[in-house]
Amino acid sequence: MRIAVIADLHAGAPFIDEDKVRRVVAMTNNAHPDMILLAGDYVITHVLGGRHMPIETIAELLRPLAAPLGVHAVLGNHDRWESAPHIAAVLRRAGIDVLDNAATIIATHQGKLYLVGIGDYFTHGADPGRALALLPRGERALCLTHSPDVFPELDARCRLTIAGHTHGGQVDLPWFGRLIVPSRYAQRYAAGLRREGPKYLFTSTGIGTSIVPLRFRVPPEISLLTIR
Repeated sequence: MRIAVIADLHAGAPFIDEDKVRRVVAMTNNAHPDMILLAGDYVITHVLGGRHMPIETIAELLRPLAAPLGVHAVLGNHDRWESAPHIAAVLRRAGIDVLDNAATIIATHQGKLYLVGIGDYFTHGADPGRALALLPRGERALCLTHSPDVFPELDARCRLTIAGHTHGGQVDLPWFGRLIVPSRYAQRYAAGLRREGPKYLFTSTGIGTSIVPLRFRVPPEISLLTIR
């Protein structure tokens, strides 16, 4: 199964205009993933040099995203700061399945896949117990969230968790590393794949920027994961 992950779009941030979002959508579709996951932060708040792009505009730009197993999303901290119910409703009208502390069952050629969306930990929106309530005992799930900081609180049912939020620190300096990572765990969950016990976490460095419109040695990415 090939899964495309788009995190931290931050549409309206410098360099993330309508044309850039269209390019992201086209590149994602051209990769022909089986499933597309959106890991939150579609809008911006307080980004130097940015301009607010309405979620209605963003949703229409994302509407062409398509994959056989669907396009699924969670909300990020910027989305919750603006208006979680409104943003979720607009994305759903664009055909995107928004999972806010909820789960869905997806039929695949290999059987049922449980996909769990967990609310944003950074803004105290995470409720793993509620999100995982649908899972029968002994089942494993693919879990999607915004902030990776919820990962230590998830039980082994979340065999793979996918997150964003960190932007990979945006700046990665030689010898010093990623100076500012918005996580209580510093660089531990800043980017890439990490295993802890039976659980895996993948943190995408995302597309846009927050606070300062700068990336250095942390290029924007659409993540393409292959699950076997």
